[in-house]
Amino acid sequence: MEFDVIVIGSGPGGYVAAIRCAQLGMKTAIVEKYNALGGTCLNVGCIPSKALLDSSEHYSNATHHFAEHGIEIKAPKINFGTMIDRKNEVVKKMNNGVNFLMKKNKITVFNGFGSFIDSKTIKVVKNEGGEETLKGKNIIVATGSKPTILPFMNYDKDRIITSTEALNLKEIPKHLIVIGAGVIGAELGSVYGRLGSKVTFIEFAGSMIPTMDSSMGKELQKSLKKQFDSEFHFNTKVTGIKNTGKEVEVIAENNKGEQVNFKADYCLVAIGRRPYTDNLNLSLAGLTPDDRGRIAVDEHTLETSVKGIYAIGDVIRGAMLAHKAEEEGVLVAETIAGQKPHIHYNLIPGVVYTWPEVASVGATEDELKKSGAAYKIGSFPFKALGRATASGDTDGLVKVLADKNTDEVLGVHIIGARAADMIAEAVTAMEFRASAEDLGRISHAHPTYMEAVKEAALAATDNRSIHS
Repeated sequence: MEFDVIVIGSGPGGYVAAIRCAQLGMKTAIVEKYNALGGTCLNVGCIPSKALLDSSEHYSNATHHFAEHGIEIKAPKINFGTMIDRKNEVVKKMNNGVNFLMKKNKITVFNGFGSFIDSKTIKVVKNEGGEETLKGKNIIVATGSKPTILPFMNYDKDRIITSTEALNLKEIPKHLIVIGAGVIGAELGSVYGRLGSKVTFIEFAGSMIPTMDSSMGKELQKSLKKQFDSEFHFNTKVTGIKNTGKEVEVIAENNKGEQVNFKADYCLVAIGRRPYTDNLNLSLAGLTPDDRGRIAVDEHTLETSVKGIYAIGDVIRGAMLAHKAEEEGVLVAETIAGQKPHIHYNLIPGVVYTWPEVASVGATEDELKKSGAAYKIGSFPFKALGRATASGDTDGLVKVLADKNTDEVLGVHIIGARAADMIAEAVTAMEFRASAEDLGRISHAHPTYMEAVKEAALAATDNRSIHS
């Protein structure tokens, strides 16, 4: 079978690339090793984790906050099985949605493991049995990533688990150790902390969400400590994990070089993800991944060193984000069609879906300091915001970083209610190279959370914040 484009992998990058290729008139196929489309994001990542985050947030509000709103109920109980079933139903609906989009756009779907025979040929070992050979004028590698597990961690999918198993536990842990206080660790730690687990975070870096602006990690830690039974061990290196039967023991080394031990009934390993390029037979196509499994691509076209083969998403450099992969999928499709698309990588936002949410775009303050750039800061706390006070969501702040000389917005960092949605205004402003004063002069509806962005921008302009 011959196609204009063959996409290997049906995650957000892969299926979006396939749709855009089809929209542009190309005969397109997509190869997916699992029977369900959508990749990690839809099946064992973004979507199911957000479903559980929302369910656990409802429970937390019913337990701790309904009474202050004058809502009196009997003590709520958790039916964890129903919660997991709801999560699975959400995933199923999204699976069906992607299937519909494939049919709508006349994209041929092959469920099976795809690998290279040569630079223009893909072998598909089909899930239902048998093989199929596909010829493609262009091939897009969009196979995503897998959780990183180090050998000494003794990953067993039972009590020593990754995010995949954490989304399908049969019980709520009494005590959950989370190795890694980054995005995945913070989110899944929040899920189980709200549901009653004690959560112990062990992090090699010096703070939570260490890839984001340092002020965000400090604020998030303060907020989570108020919400559930939690403890934090930073600058701590894990050296071993053992499943002792009904318990897990974690051996680590603190910043003084001393051995420290932790025990719990489950241990979640959330130390990052690695590109999934295993068994693709890249060498037969003339490609060699780097020591981290990443495929090198041209920074403008995302074409590899082999003409007609492209790579997107988690298998190439950059942040492992679903929306980054989507933008790259569109870019590759339009490049193949002869267009000249562009992605501004500095303006791809990052989000942590805890409550409060955390969202960032652009440079962090640490990055600006390191580069020697002249900058100024404006910040505004949610506790001074009418909308946040009315809803009871007063934890958090907005931080705007602007060029000291030109006033151009260089970075925006938000922790607070609806930060994930709020960051879009900052991305828009920065795409148009707005100044802090531009952002501060835009009329924002009152009362809204977005007023915090306006106020922080005014504070960065000339310390002109009205309400702080």
